[in-house]
Amino acid sequence: MRVIIRRATTRLLAAAAVATLLLPGTAGIAAATGSPTDPVGGPALAGRGLVVDAPGATPLPDVGAASWVLADLDSGEVLAAQDAHGRYRPASTLKILTALTLLPQLDPEASYTARFEDANVDGSKVGIVPEATYTVHNLFEALFLVSGNDAARSLATAAGGVGPTTAAMSTVARDLGARDTKVVNPSGLDAKGQYTSAYDLAVIGRAAMAREDFRTYVGTVKSQFPGKMPKAGKVRKTFEIYTQDRLLLNYRGAIGIKTGWTTKARGTFVGAATRGGRTLVATVMRTDGQSWRESGDLLTWGFKNASLARPVGTLNAVTAPYAAVDSGGSSAQSNGQDPAATTVSTAGSGTSLPWWLQVPLALLVVVAVLRTRVLVRDRVRRSGWPRRGLPQPRGGRGDFRAVLRDASAPTAAPTPAPTSTVRLRPRRSEDDSTNATSSDGAAS
Repeated sequence: MRVIIRRATTRLLAAAAVATLLLPGTAGIAAATGSPTDPVGGPALAGRGLVVDAPGATPLPDVGAASWVLADLDSGEVLAAQDAHGRYRPASTLKILTALTLLPQLDPEASYTARFEDANVDGSKVGIVPEATYTVHNLFEALFLVSGNDAARSLATAAGGVGPTTAAMSTVARDLGARDTKVVNPSGLDAKGQYTSAYDLAVIGRAAMAREDFRTYVGTVKSQFPGKMPKAGKVRKTFEIYTQDRLLLNYRGAIGIKTGWTTKARGTFVGAATRGGRTLVATVMRTDGQSWRESGDLLTWGFKNASLARPVGTLNAVTAPYAAVDSGGSSAQSNGQDPAATTVSTAGSGTSLPWWLQVPLALLVVVAVLRTRVLVRDRVRRSGWPRRGLPQPRGGRGDFRAVLRDASAPTAAPTPAPTSTVRLRPRRSEDDSTNATSSDGAAS
């Protein structure tokens, strides 16, 4: 028994020692991936509650969205937020990232012949017809005015396919510092593992609004979209498409940018407006109310109280601004440097092992500790301890010393088991008892 205890203690101490050595490395990994204690945009944005610092300002509007961010589009200062880094389904607001990724790649005058897969998508559509031709400009207008999922897939196919497009979108998001964003499709339709945050939408929207062509598309109220291909000698007809952005139609100073809704994501919205020389952006996620109104209410509060609000964070998620959007990359990319790799190496400094070795080693430590516990229990059971008749430990099953001390005390010898079956005499009746006699003839 003492040998079992000694071996178990040695294994546990060894596992604890290895875990202690790996603690700095695992902490570095948490920081590198944007842990809640050190989020992108500033530590004040780590929590899920309301964050605002505006002494003397009017109360914030009652917003039903689960997550939202209000920020200055020019300076990048975050004026107020709630659950800024909470990850939610993006719905069609993800199309902002789709356009930001594909606008530098596609010529607006280029022609694209639609496929059956483009027209056969779920959700909102502009009405693309297979085998019909459209310009890239037509498709971008449909992407924003009616949030056409068929237009999103067509643009992705024109740029090389859905797979390469989603990979490029992920790269753009990473370079912007939008680390809460995971891309699965270019339309924003509900998909397993696809999510973003109100903070990321503000960051992505700010970068997109730096492009003149993007601002033109999101500021367009109506346009003409080509219909099906005509018969020979006939003129191709068009039909009018109208914007779904009600903020653009109803809010003074609104300049865009994108609405979104699905049954699982609920209402999502990114809205921007300019008043008095100041441009603000308000993103809301997962609301059952009118998302554009909630965005507008936040914008109104911002315009009234911006001079009183102290920044609680920043949209400048990366050290260098994303100035090279039109050329398809950030300043870090132009230098051949990966911003994500730089963050990891900085956060993991001070350890002797790279993070990609520390993760499996940490897992091995956990497995070793659990395996040790199982082995100890199995050996104890096989050894028959605690044996029947021995006192139970006063400190619980793990109090080995108490059990060994009590086991060493003298105990009474066990009673031997009977070697034959005891037969009970049958009960005699009253008559038998009266007439019975002993062996010498006397009455019993």
